[in-house]
Amino acid sequence: MTVDKKKIRFRKQRQKRTLSHIFFSKLLFVFSLAVLILAIFSSRIYSAFPRLSLIASHFTTGSANNTARVATITTTTTSTTQKMASSTSQYAKELEVAQLAVQRAARLTKRVFHEKAKGTVSKDDKSPVTIGDFGAQALIISALKANFPQDEIVAEEEAAQLREDTPLRDQIWELVKSTQLDDESAEQLLGGAIKDPNAMLEIIDQGNSKGGNSGRIWTIDPIDGTKGFLRGGQYAVCLGLMVDGDVKVGVLGCPNLPVDDAAPLTADIGTNATDEGRGVIFSAVQGQGATSRPLGTAGLAEGKPISMKPITDMSSASFCESVEAGHSDQGVAGQIAKKLGITKPSVRMDSQAKYGSIARGAGDIYLRLPTSKSYQEKIWDHAAGDLIVREAGGQVTDVNGNRLDFSVGRTLAENKGVIAAPAAVHDQVLKVVQEVLAAQE
Repeated sequence: MTVDKKKIRFRKQRQKRTLSHIFFSKLLFVFSLAVLILAIFSSRIYSAFPRLSLIASHFTTGSANNTARVATITTTTTSTTQKMASSTSQYAKELEVAQLAVQRAARLTKRVFHEKAKGTVSKDDKSPVTIGDFGAQALIISALKANFPQDEIVAEEEAAQLREDTPLRDQIWELVKSTQLDDESAEQLLGGAIKDPNAMLEIIDQGNSKGGNSGRIWTIDPIDGTKGFLRGGQYAVCLGLMVDGDVKVGVLGCPNLPVDDAAPLTADIGTNATDEGRGVIFSAVQGQGATSRPLGTAGLAEGKPISMKPITDMSSASFCESVEAGHSDQGVAGQIAKKLGITKPSVRMDSQAKYGSIARGAGDIYLRLPTSKSYQEKIWDHAAGDLIVREAGGQVTDVNGNRLDFSVGRTLAENKGVIAAPAAVHDQVLKVVQEVLAAQE
């Protein structure tokens, strides 16, 4: 009788242990699923996942199938989150350096913006360039070379004129040496101060890459929209990274755009800009979306995602175009707007601030229509804005429906014009553009 009781008690204990093992196995299985779901929303917890395998190894179970499922879930979870971490960390340093470099350069340009005399000279093509253009380019290239010394750079300005004009060179040097971010760690990341005026000139001239479809190439427009800058309107500090001709990182510093992403575009936004509530950085990494953040003077402010606004009624849509009639055919743009049913007048503003404005939903459509068959757009005028709009849910093509091709040199030699719109209506806009242009021939 005593032996039977012991057997019964032993069987009960064994059943309890078996049930306990099954319970913990199922609990671990549920926990692993929960972690997988959390990983979709945040890749930051990926470092904890390898521990799941260690936890699982401490449990034995009466069910081989449960153990196999737990091991499979754990392995899959770790693999998935490692891929996600790799995706979100790709170009992370490039993005941070680009944002800080643009922020520092924008601080310099804003100092010049408030001066009555902006040190303006004319280039060979008669377009204006200011001391702000030269100074901003020097600061940006210095930051890029400090972090990515092997990368090539395509930039708009060159220092030949400064070597012949000592007073102008010294004026720019005073700006450059006295402009820095109010954050020591940010300044260190950017490589610190430029050594002397001669080093500054050499740095400016390092933006002489011919561009192309191979390797890592940065493109810089230190002040895009110089005429807007001079008249007190919109301008942008623009920086993009191309890898094998494909834009991977784009940053726009727009000192005179409202910080508020919800602020609508107004007819006077291209003129009489003030500092109050203004200054924004737009940025994007290919495949990771687009963001905006306030333009500051120290480290980077917190960013937030932006997206283009869906167009449900074309009559209420707004479109942007250049202020200068020589940059885009405004008469044809008016015909296109009318045929699309757009009733609002166009918003005219300078620079890639137009790209940033439609990317965050303040505007809807950006048209840049060719005024000359021979004119070729410069890559620095579009690279960053093109990526930011596409990552915000838009589409950007030329008037023939082709994606902008940044792989053929310093210009968009294979493209004519620019059409940027929400992806859902881009084909509709393109069709009307082509119909109107065909009627002009």
